[in-house]
Amino acid sequence: MTHEEQRRYLIRVLLSEDTQYQGIVIPEDAQGQKDLLRALMNVRPPMPVGEDFLTVQDEYLSTERDMTGVVDIHTLPSLRCDERLVLWQGDITTLNADAIVNAANSGMRGCFRALHSCIDNIVHSKSGIQLRLCCDELMNRQGHEEPTGQAKIPPAFNLPSRYVLHTVGPIIEGRVTQRDRELLASCYRSCLELAAKNSLESIAFCCISTGVFHFPNQEAAEIAVKTVTGFLQTPSSIQKVIFNVFKDTDKQIYQRLLGPNTTVEAAR
Repeated sequence: MTHEEQRRYLIRVLLSEDTQYQGIVIPEDAQGQKDLLRALMNVRPPMPVGEDFLTVQDEYLSTERDMTGVVDIHTLPSLRCDERLVLWQGDITTLNADAIVNAANSGMRGCFRALHSCIDNIVHSKSGIQLRLCCDELMNRQGHEEPTGQAKIPPAFNLPSRYVLHTVGPIIEGRVTQRDRELLASCYRSCLELAAKNSLESIAFCCISTGVFHFPNQEAAEIAVKTVTGFLQTPSSIQKVIFNVFKDTDKQIYQRLLGPNTTVEAAR
């Protein structure tokens, strides 16, 4: 199959899974097809799927990944304050770190809103439906929602990283409490501990709990830097920690926190 044929095949299979999709016409343009495929993947519940579908999906997503480009973390310049630290602005799903961190919800199964722009949605869209199935299995075995401040470490499947650390950050409603601060610090610490437990050497953090979770960006960054640098004072397998920012606001905050001479490597 060509790349477009793979995309059309995946859409047809997903449309056939639910009678409510009858009558939906596959768009002729590539972007319309990509949006429809992603939307169908976003809302699909964690249920079994055939091996033929997974084979085609993996080939399709691997090609999409290569077309977007993979960022080699070993080419990113370290900070002067600590050679183990990197500040990078761009799409975290393009990094080939041993693990990237996903700001998940307590259900841990991804964002079920079609084409939502949150990191949880984008991570699951690019990883493939196996990630939701894997997380569903983990959560069914656990028997309850994931507590705030904790983390899980499923494989990354079709992402360039090896694992996606899912962590649940605190949701701020009103003023930030000391408990909120402790839980956010626990998110960073839990991810680092899980990475070290699995002998990983590199980890990339997104800005956990900011955005729709409403943790103030400045205070969240302060907690992130303090927790990470504190963890690095003890021996572990972790050799590189990437502070990944997407917005210019967060880039400027981290630059101020990490030193006046801090440079930011940006995605090209």
